[in-house]
Amino acid sequence: MTRSGPPRRVVSLVPSLTEAVAAGAPELLVGVTDWCSHPAGLAAARIGGTKNPDTAAIAALAPDLVLANEEENRPADLAALRAAGLRVQVTEIRTLDQALRELERVLVRGCGLPRPDWLDAAGAAWRKLPAAPRERTAVVPIWRRPWMVLGRDTFAGDLLARLGVRNLYAGHADRYPRIPLDELTTCGADLVVLPDEPYRFTAEDGPEAFPGLPAALVSGRHLTWYGPSLVQAPQVLAAALAAAR
Repeated sequence: MTRSGPPRRVVSLVPSLTEAVAAGAPELLVGVTDWCSHPAGLAAARIGGTKNPDTAAIAALAPDLVLANEEENRPADLAALRAAGLRVQVTEIRTLDQALRELERVLVRGCGLPRPDWLDAAGAAWRKLPAAPRERTAVVPIWRRPWMVLGRDTFAGDLLARLGVRNLYAGHADRYPRIPLDELTTCGADLVVLPDEPYRFTAEDGPEAFPGLPAALVSGRHLTWYGPSLVQAPQVLAAALAAAR
């Protein structure tokens, strides 16, 4: 049975939202996924992955609120949690502006917390971006074997666009299309952006597939997470992009 008033027991199925809640009220979190790596040492039960959460274990924790995302979590799992009588708040985040709005909805209206200072700092950090020296066109792989890239309507693509990087596949019909490597290497991009998640691209695993193309190795947390990391993300990502010449 759902209690009235602000939640006192929260389960987060999204690493970004886990970090966002923990920044102000870590004591609310009673369950998080195996992929919730920030903050380190979080005292909460681990309830499986974002795509395969243990719904029975979540129900047993008796949370007042479950935080989820329409992209990261499967509809069937969310339906099972609702069927167990749990309140599930689902976010949709495909742009920076949407992220800032959804974070306020989750933290203030969902969890009953004061609006955090870092949320305003994040908005200010992105508004104060200097103009990019020139627009660069990039392919942005997120997986290999098979190769998958950022397509249309993605949060990461919006952040890159604000930093002067145009995603070559932003007009693709799919949000995360599978593209053969020979097409990626001959598509006319002048940059390849390689994040370290969900696939962990490194200096030894990724750039070699794009000979002659500058490779920007970027922090996946700063490119794809929506939370406190957004405050430092403009500087961290801009530095990584500038180094790829």
